[in-house]
This record gives sequence, C-alpha cells and structure tokens, in this order.
Amino acid sequence: MKFFEKISNIDRRIIYLMLGLVVIIPIVFKMVLPVRISEPVQSAYDYIQNLPQGSNVIISIDYDASSEPEIQPMYLSLLRQCFAQKHKIILMGQWALGLPFGEIGLNTITSEVNSRSGSNADSLFYGRDFVNLGYRPGYRAMMVGLGREFRDFFATDYRGVPVDSLPLMANVHNYNDIALLIGLEAGQAGDEWIQFAGARYGLKIVIGATGVIAPDMFHYLQAKQIQGLVGGLQGAAEYETLVKSPGTGIAGMVAQSWAHLLLLGFILLGNLGYFATKRRRDK
Repeated sequence: MKFFEKISNIDRRIIYLMLGLVVIIPIVFKMVLPVRISEPVQSAYDYIQNLPQGSNVIISIDYDASSEPEIQPMYLSLLRQCFAQKHKIILMGQWALGLPFGEIGLNTITSEVNSRSGSNADSLFYGRDFVNLGYRPGYRAMMVGLGREFRDFFATDYRGVPVDSLPLMANVHNYNDIALLIGLEAGQAGDEWIQFAGARYGLKIVIGATGVIAPDMFHYLQAKQIQGLVGGLQGAAEYETLVKSPGTGIAGMVAQSWAHLLLLGFILLGNLGYFATKRRRDK
C-alpha cells in the first residue's frame, strides 16, 4: 500500500525528467522501430517514382518554424527521391517565413548528392537542376496566373536573377510544363492549390501536411484530386523508410512512441494508487 501511496504523490519533476529522458535517448542513440507504410504515402512515392526522368516538379513551402519538425523530414526525403530520379526542382513558397527551410533543405540534399557524385554530369547545379523562385504575395491570383505564364509573377528568382537566364526555366512557362506539384502544408494553401491549380488546370498534386491538416486532405485523395498524401510525423517516418534514409522523422516517432508508453504507464499507476489508497481510507 505504501508503494501506491508514493506513486500517487510522485514529484512532478521526476515525471518531467523521465519524460525528457525517453524523448532524448532514442534521438541520441538513433533507435529505430518497424515502420508500416500506409497506402496514401505509398501512392505519393509511387507516383513520383513513375514520373519520366527529368520531369519538372514544383515544391511549395507552405509552412514555417512551428511545423518544421513534422514537415521538414518529409521534404528532405522527397528531395532525395526527386534528385535520384533526375527530376528538376522548382521551389517556391506561400509562407514567406518558411522559405529559409526550403533553402536549407536544398543546400543539405544537393551537398549530400554532390559529395557522392563522381563527375560534373552527376552533380547538381543551381539553375540547371533546381531553382528557388521565392515568395510572391497574393497567392490565389498567383496560383491561377501561373497557369498562363510563370514570368507574370516570377520574372526573377529569389536572388534577383532573371529567370530567362536560368537553363531550367527556359522551357517552363505554365502548368503544361510541370509534371507534378508537391505542396507541403501547415494551413489552407493546400486546398487552394487543389482548387485553383489542380481543378482548373489539371495539375497533378501530392500533398505533405501536418498531422492536424492531413485529415482534411483525405477527401481529396478519395476523389483522386491528389495523387498521394504524406501526413504528419508518421508520414515523414514512412517516407524516410521508403527512400532508405532514416532521419528525424523516424527518430521522432520512436521518441513519441516511448513518451506515449511512459505517460500511459503513469496513468495506470496513478489510477492503481488512487483506488488502493481509497480502499484503505474506506476501511
């Protein structure tokens, strides 16, 4: 009985300490748990994998720092897959504060690829293999306008370089020249891409979204208005598994799983302690 009384009155600082440990240890030691691939994530992966090599792919960075832990891991995995398939990446963003994460991701993965490449032909170069167009305000008008001509909104890239001087953009004028758009969403921009670019122009779309936004995307997936859906940290872990490059998505899921088990354990012990001490008082 004394054991249950102590459990019922455990210092909250001990709980926080144990919770911190079960989160930090799996990340530090890169622990891995089996990951089951869901059908929406597999569909996204397969669609990108089956695109003709060298396809033009837009990636829209529609998230910021608050959603980075969930979406950045899937973004890095998507970049790895796209570059492995020799696809050309056109980066833009509807969230101005999120574009630095887009640039960080490009720098990380292109450096990773170039460190393994044995020649210039296999290396990735800005302007030839990827570009960053940056941010423009008024995203609904822009989404519609890009269906006519990119240069109406992006005469220059994010560095101020004229897009006509970038080899990748020479033959890119509107959505007819784009094989796929990947929207990485923490808000409603994903709905807008589907409505203004997908429904109006027939642009193929894959959505990656936070765990809060992903459930609202399933009706688009069921209606075949998007080709795949990567949802939340679980989706990021699944995509890392598919591209065979474990990262913070898998590590985060391990930490999250252990944290949930610890909290369930504390809830169970707390309830046992409550009923044990209650029985003792009632006698």
